[in-house]
Amino acid sequence: MKSSTSAGAVAALACVLGAAVPAAAAPAADSTQLERAVASYEAMQDYLYVDDGSSLYLEQYPRTAQDRPYSYEWPFSQAHVATLDLAVLPEPVGSTFADDLADRGRGQEHFWNADGGATGLPGYDSYPRSPYGDGGDIFYDDNEWVALAKVQQYLERGDDDALERAEEIFDLVVTGWDTDPTHPAPGGVFWTQATWSTDRNTVSTMPAAQLATRLYMVTGEDEYLDWAERMTAWTDRYLLAPNGLYWDNVALDGSIDRAQWSYNQGVPVGTYTLLYQATGDEQYLHKAKAIASDSYRFYVTEGRLQHQPMFFNSIWFKNLLLLESVTGGETYRDAMADYADAQWRDVRDPETGLFPVDGETTELLGQAAMVQIYAALARPSGTRDMPVSVQTVSRCLAGDAYVAVRATNDGTEPVDVTLSTPFGKRAFAEVAGGRSAYQSFASRGTSIEAGDAVVTATAVADGEEVTFTVTYDELSCS
Repeated sequence: MKSSTSAGAVAALACVLGAAVPAAAAPAADSTQLERAVASYEAMQDYLYVDDGSSLYLEQYPRTAQDRPYSYEWPFSQAHVATLDLAVLPEPVGSTFADDLADRGRGQEHFWNADGGATGLPGYDSYPRSPYGDGGDIFYDDNEWVALAKVQQYLERGDDDALERAEEIFDLVVTGWDTDPTHPAPGGVFWTQATWSTDRNTVSTMPAAQLATRLYMVTGEDEYLDWAERMTAWTDRYLLAPNGLYWDNVALDGSIDRAQWSYNQGVPVGTYTLLYQATGDEQYLHKAKAIASDSYRFYVTEGRLQHQPMFFNSIWFKNLLLLESVTGGETYRDAMADYADAQWRDVRDPETGLFPVDGETTELLGQAAMVQIYAALARPSGTRDMPVSVQTVSRCLAGDAYVAVRATNDGTEPVDVTLSTPFGKRAFAEVAGGRSAYQSFASRGTSIEAGDAVVTATAVADGEEVTFTVTYDELSCS
């Protein structure tokens, strides 16, 4: 194994830790958490990345004679998310992970089953396909984690292909909805297409609702909102326990697995937070706060957090931070930092930088989870996932080449927007939720080369700023 991280990451890290921050610069990353995120990532690459040209990982380190050559999809997806979380950190660190992120994208596609599974729609198999493996069953939750990462990549990078894949995965997920009204607890998304399980899970239904909400915020298509509300309503009706937390799943015989995993609480918190942002309906914010508070008491106050897997806790914490980005406060961020400190002190092997679950074996899932936790804490406190989508079009008008740029505020809070191209710049004040800033920039020529449009969105409420860079196509109008 060896690290695929560019040497620039170390140099960039040193720059962040040692350089003065210019006036009016974006908020700097937390240096301690950033250092830990990069170190944990490097350990993941050194010990778990398979250096054979496949862009894939091991399931665990050290590997055993029974292990397959590569990891399954669920662990790989979390390594993919960990890389994405680093790639979107403030500069100069984030861009040093661009090549690694592209490598994760290549590895991800080795799981893609273009022919489709039981429902005929394509999706990601549970194991790499030929030539790296023989594929496997399609799990709906596996696909939902990938789709949520694709939406994140679209929001952070303006990657239209990523958005298209997320929409494609949602089409697959809808085919997993239970449509038989004679079933106990009819509805819900099945966990897998495999015939050996007929469970409908919180983890297959609530991430689907979160994905639907994200897609609604980006596209404005009502069908996504309808599905989000349908999925959350089903989960609340059949899997929300009296203590305010969610059970794991309900089988077709009506029996309920009453395990209460931390990630099954985190995803609903994030989903209801996003539904509040998308609709402005206060009931959703109230639900998000209630689930967050009840789960905080259950896991933190009552001392159950360390009994949950690291990869469940990372998802729980990241969704709590999403809520706090809306409500303010740092109670959940502080709890996340305390957990991260304890893992670094008590679980991490200082010789390898790995986080072994039993003192010996490190799972890719757990290592990737800790990278995600430190990367999330490294982001400046209060950094929100600003819901702005950007599109560019190269077009001909009266024989001249133009670049049209549109930035749409997919949230509910007003934002100031600046559109910039090599041919001009225009600022728009207080673009309301659901409205767009649009300008067609004249090149004053008959052709243009491919280039970048830069869109800066600034939240009116608190001045937080996010910059998007989106490529436009070359064009000849002669």
